[in-house]
Amino acid sequence: MKIIVLIKQVPDTTDVKIDPETNTLKREGVESIINPFDMYAIEEALRVKENLGSAAEVIVLSMGPPQAKEALKEAISMGCDRAILVSDRKFAGSDTWATSYTLSQAIKKIGDFKLILCGKQASDGDTAQVGPGVSTHLNVPQVTYVKKIEKISADEARVERMTEEGYDIVETPLPALLTVVKEINEPRLPSLKGKMRAKKAEIPIWTAEDLCCQEDKIGLDGSPTRVLKIFTPSQRKGGEILEGEAPEKAKKLAILIKEVIIG
Repeated sequence: MKIIVLIKQVPDTTDVKIDPETNTLKREGVESIINPFDMYAIEEALRVKENLGSAAEVIVLSMGPPQAKEALKEAISMGCDRAILVSDRKFAGSDTWATSYTLSQAIKKIGDFKLILCGKQASDGDTAQVGPGVSTHLNVPQVTYVKKIEKISADEARVERMTEEGYDIVETPLPALLTVVKEINEPRLPSLKGKMRAKKAEIPIWTAEDLCCQEDKIGLDGSPTRVLKIFTPSQRKGGEILEGEAPEKAKKLAILIKEVIIG
């Protein structure tokens, strides 16, 4: 069984910088880490592999600049079998739609997968759109906010999906894509043996040409959404505190609202 884990290298939370010309995140030369939510996806993939035995293989996949190799090597040091980096200047400026399209092309190239795992969202964008977008491009079922994998076989999985009120038990045929939350597990630390293996690991880089990507679906030009402007909101003036009992405060509030609307 091929288990594919999607990870993203993100700026450290204390070092997020925006390019004022392109309105996109600066990534090159910025201290980066594996997206924290993706660490739980890596751990869960390794646990599934341990339960299934030698028949399972964990492949970690990332899209980003060449420096993202370091994130992939960290995943290998945790126990992943191999890693692939999707990197090309043509991918620069991709929004979540273009990113999910590109990743889906890479997954098609890997082929014969049964399970795709990813964190519920990235710490830099917080959109939670890429995972569901990949499942849409691949036309496979998706279950989001998974807090526990109860059962998994070659053909189906049963999981607990977190909700605001508790959780749902969802059964899905495989192949499928799951996005996981931090409640699912506690990520392991890399072993010394894993670190040595990661140091020697060769990570292939797949380009737009390798993936047979359509030019109008990748990068900034292939992104249907754009960040037009980034700015710091002006400081708001202090509010007014209404005194008195509830009925009195409600009456004062109604008068103030009327003044604002009518003038």
